[in-house]
Amino acid sequence: MRKILSLMRKAVEEHTLLEEDDKVAVGLSGGKDSLSLLVALKEYQKYIFPKFEIIAISVDLTNGQNDFSALKDFCDKLEVPLVIVPSNVFEIVFEIRKEKNPCSLCANLRRGLLNSKAKELGCNKVALGHHRDDLIETFLLSLFFEGRLSTFKAKTYLSKTDITVIRPLLYVEEKDLTSLSKNFPVLHNPCPADKHTEREKAKKLLTMLEKNYPSSKEKLFSAIIHKDRYNLF
Repeated sequence: MRKILSLMRKAVEEHTLLEEDDKVAVGLSGGKDSLSLLVALKEYQKYIFPKFEIIAISVDLTNGQNDFSALKDFCDKLEVPLVIVPSNVFEIVFEIRKEKNPCSLCANLRRGLLNSKAKELGCNKVALGHHRDDLIETFLLSLFFEGRLSTFKAKTYLSKTDITVIRPLLYVEEKDLTSLSKNFPVLHNPCPADKHTEREKAKKLLTMLEKNYPSSKEKLFSAIIHKDRYNLF
C-alpha cells in the first residue's frame, strides 16, 4: 500500500487531481482496479489529504441480476456510501444491438450513467481505476486501430456534464493492484466478451514484448508521459 500511495501522491500533485472540498465519485465496477482505487483514496484521505469527500457508484449492467451485497459490505467497512445505478446496458449491447465489438458502446453507456449519477449527487469529479498498464494498452490500441498516437489523460474535463474525470492510479502497475486486492471481494465479471477483447490481445502483446525486450513496458510508459521524448514527422 505504501508504494501505491506514494505513486498516487505523485500523480495527484503533478496533475492537480484533488483539491480542497472536492466531492469525488469512485466508479466502482467491483473489479480489482476500482476496489484498489477506493481503498487507496480512503487511505489518502485519512493520512495525506483529508479535505475531500468520497462516494462510490456502481453501474449495474445486468438490470438487477448481479449481487452487490459483498460490495456493499466492503464499502460499509470503509465508511464510504455506495450508490448502485440500475441499467440494461448488457441487454442493449448484446441482445438488441448484438455488437460484434461491444467494448466501445458498453464503455460509453456505462460512463454516461456514471457521470450523470455523479452530477446528480453533487460530485465535481469522477475517479476511475485506470493504471499504468491500461495507459500503455490504450496507446497500442489507438496506434493499431486508429492509426494515431493517443491515450487517456490523468485529468479530463467533460463540459457536457461539468465533471472532471481523474485517474489517480496512473503511475501504478497492475501487478501491485493485483497483490493489494487479494482479499478484496472482487465481483465476477458477467460480460460475455470478458478475456476475448482487443485489449486482452494488447495485454498479451505487452507480455511478449517484455519477455523478449526487458523493460519495454517501462520505456513505452516513459515515452508516453514525457512530452519531450519524441521525434515525429
